[in-house]
Amino acid sequence: MWDYTDKVRDHYLNPRNVGEIENPDGFGEIGNIACGDALRLTFKLDKDGRVEDIRFKTFGCGSAIASASVLTEMCKGKTLEEVRKISNKDIAEALGGLPREKMHCSVMGQEALEAAITFYETGGQKTVPVEKEGKLVCTCFQVTDKEIEKAIKDNNLKTLEDVTNFTKAGGACGGCKGEIQKILDTLLGTSVANEPEKPVRMTTLQKIDKIRTVIEKYINPILAQDGGMCELSDVDGNEVYISLKGHCSGCAFSNKTLISVIEKNIREKVSDQLVVRLA
Repeated sequence: MWDYTDKVRDHYLNPRNVGEIENPDGFGEIGNIACGDALRLTFKLDKDGRVEDIRFKTFGCGSAIASASVLTEMCKGKTLEEVRKISNKDIAEALGGLPREKMHCSVMGQEALEAAITFYETGGQKTVPVEKEGKLVCTCFQVTDKEIEKAIKDNNLKTLEDVTNFTKAGGACGGCKGEIQKILDTLLGTSVANEPEKPVRMTTLQKIDKIRTVIEKYINPILAQDGGMCELSDVDGNEVYISLKGHCSGCAFSNKTLISVIEKNIREKVSDQLVVRLA
C-alpha cells in the first residue's frame, strides 16, 4: 500500500474546482477512459489576462483527483506565463509528494494545462486533444517517444520502471518496453544487458521459482498502478493458475489483464508453452 500525504488525502476527499466552464478561454483534454485515466481542464481569464476561474473533470485514481485539484489552486490568479512554468514536480511538491508509482498523475495535470494554454493561444482552432509530436511508442496509453524523452530529462529518470511510473508507457501489455529501454539507453549513454535466455526444459519447482520472480519483478508493478496485484496459486504441467488481488479481483477487465499483462509476461520471460488461467 502506498503512503499518501495528508494533502493528497485532503484534495482527494475534498477536491477543489470540480466541474467545467462554459465557453472557456482554455480547454485541455488528456488521456482516455479506456486506458484508465482521463483529465479535462478548462479555464477563464479576467480582463488582465490572469486565470480567474479554472475547473477540472477527471476519470482516475485518488492521486489523479488530488493532482488536478491542487493544480487548479496553483493556477488561480496567475498569468499564462506564470502558469506555463508549473511543472509536474511542482504539482507533486504542492501535495507534499506522491508515491513514485503515481507520478504519472502529476504529469497528466501538467500536460492538460499545456493543452489548455495551446487551445487559448490558437483561438480554439487546434484539434483537441492537442495532436502529439513524435512517434507513437506505447499504443496502450498513446505515449510518444517525445513524451518519454521529456519525462526522462525533466525528472532525471534512470530505469524502465521510472518511465512507466511517470508516463504509464509500458504499463499494460509491455510490448513497447524494448523501445522504451532503447530511448533510455540513448539518453543515458548506457546499455542494459539482455534478459537471460529461456531454459529449454524446467522442473516444476524451477517453473514456480521463475514465475514468482516474473510476477514480483514485472507483473505486480504494472498491476499496482491501478491498485491490484496477483499471486501464483499452482502450476500443473504447462498450466499456470493465478489469483487476482486488490482492485484486479472482480474487475470487469480481469480477463484482458490475465492475457495481455500476466500471460504475456510469463510466456515471454519463462516459457512460451505456458498457459495462464484464473485459480
